[in-house]
Amino acid sequence: MIELNALLDIEKLGARGEGVSRGPHGLIFTPYALPGERIRAEVDGERGKLVEVLTPSPDRVAAPCPHFTQCGGCAVQTLAQPAYRAWKSGIVADALRNAGIDAEVAPLVAAWGAGRRRATFHSRNDQRGAPHVGFMQARSHRIYELDSCPILAPEMAGALSAARRIAEILKNLDKPLDLLVTASLNGLDLDMRGCGALDFALEQTLIGAAGDLDLARISNHGLALIERRAPKILIGRAHVAPPPGAFLQATAAGEEALARLVLDAVGGAKKTADLFCGIGAFALRLAEKAEVFCVEGEAGALAACLRGARDTPGLREIKGERRDLFARPLLAAELASFDAVIFDPPRAGAEAQARELAKSDVATLVGVSCSPQTFARDAKILIAGGLALERVTPVDQFLFSPHVELVGVFRKAPAKSARKRRLLG
Repeated sequence: MIELNALLDIEKLGARGEGVSRGPHGLIFTPYALPGERIRAEVDGERGKLVEVLTPSPDRVAAPCPHFTQCGGCAVQTLAQPAYRAWKSGIVADALRNAGIDAEVAPLVAAWGAGRRRATFHSRNDQRGAPHVGFMQARSHRIYELDSCPILAPEMAGALSAARRIAEILKNLDKPLDLLVTASLNGLDLDMRGCGALDFALEQTLIGAAGDLDLARISNHGLALIERRAPKILIGRAHVAPPPGAFLQATAAGEEALARLVLDAVGGAKKTADLFCGIGAFALRLAEKAEVFCVEGEAGALAACLRGARDTPGLREIKGERRDLFARPLLAAELASFDAVIFDPPRAGAEAQARELAKSDVATLVGVSCSPQTFARDAKILIAGGLALERVTPVDQFLFSPHVELVGVFRKAPAKSARKRRLLG
């Protein structure tokens, strides 16, 4: 039963950026409400819809984007910066506390930089067959069309118009499409998802559009239709050409911030392993001063990393292995020769690999994660294996969203490190 005129007192922001209050039947989550506010809302079960702010929070500020609350891309734009940063840090602290981990959480590192260098736009046809391109509306699968987005980097200026042009070409397929656009040093790289196999004529039309739009590359679910220029990304001193649709940190500043924390933690290690290395965001920087062994499950990403290393004079040796670390984690014996190990798994975390790391005698482990919850789960395994979680640093590259990255530094107890030195002789 929907309550149309509920009065709610907001206690805190939840992990998704929604205002949390208590109702007669449990917690209620209301988007765009802030802690300390009294609001009027429509309530349906645990979901609230903000109708009116009766008592505003002293931390409430004007939203910087006119599309806020209609476009679903941002969750929190009206919270003043000190409170916003405390909320983001709190997401990490809460995940650790809920896992029973007592660790120092460093101040949040703001890594928005110039804005997002990649974005996924969605296209859906209306009943007349006309495509609508943009982001999903808040709490909906409907498309919200927008003319610009303030969280995108300047290099993404043509991304929306390119996505609209491609959606128009594909409209007769009448399929829901996702259009992933990445800004590279050589122009926009666009990967289409959801259109399936295309006939020759349609592929030729798309290739022609890539020329008209001056795209560096256009691909269909990871398979390039045409690469007019290699879409390269600068990682340290290396110029890397990622495969279509490859994972990339959302902002260049975010990647720099994460890498700086990783390199500081590794210190003077001479032989390192980079697990879940992707296209080499850490490995290619580590190789300035250490030998690096890269492990990655995606063949294209690993090849791009190793090719970038070969093409960059002056780096230390980088070797690589394609390996599914979820199914076949590196064993403790295989880890024995490394001074430091970095692991940066997908959102699912690295539970199997963490169990082997916990058995190893590696002196320094550095975990990078986009999920505080799975990081906390894996950290608990490492701590049980005798590692100390020295510090955790939250990194915010997803401005106005509930997403937060982190870097956690683990150190092996001195007794175990001494045992390793004796074994290696």
